[in-house]
Amino acid sequence: MIKIINPTHFAFFSHDLNQGKDSTTAAYSAGGGAYTLVDSNYTEHLEYFNSREWENHKFDFTVKISNDTLTQKGVEKLEKPGIERFIVEKYKRLKN
Repeated sequence: MIKIINPTHFAFFSHDLNQGKDSTTAAYSAGGGAYTLVDSNYTEHLEYFNSREWENHKFDFTVKISNDTLTQKGVEKLEKPGIERFIVEKYKRLKN
């Protein structure tokens, strides 16, 4: 997964690294929106996503930055479809 963060918004996308050949095996997701960050409390306000039921929800995370690595932990919860999952994502900063 690749995540892009600027001073007010975030965007992410992921692509199937196993090179699925059709729509049942090839995975792709993308989304983004605004965020807030206060100390280590990071809240994403998901404004768009390729799976529409996720749009217009907010997700609270704790973030930690160590050297060039950002670790994001929290719960992604959507009541209507019954989704509640704990996630840990690590992103390594790319340098030009």
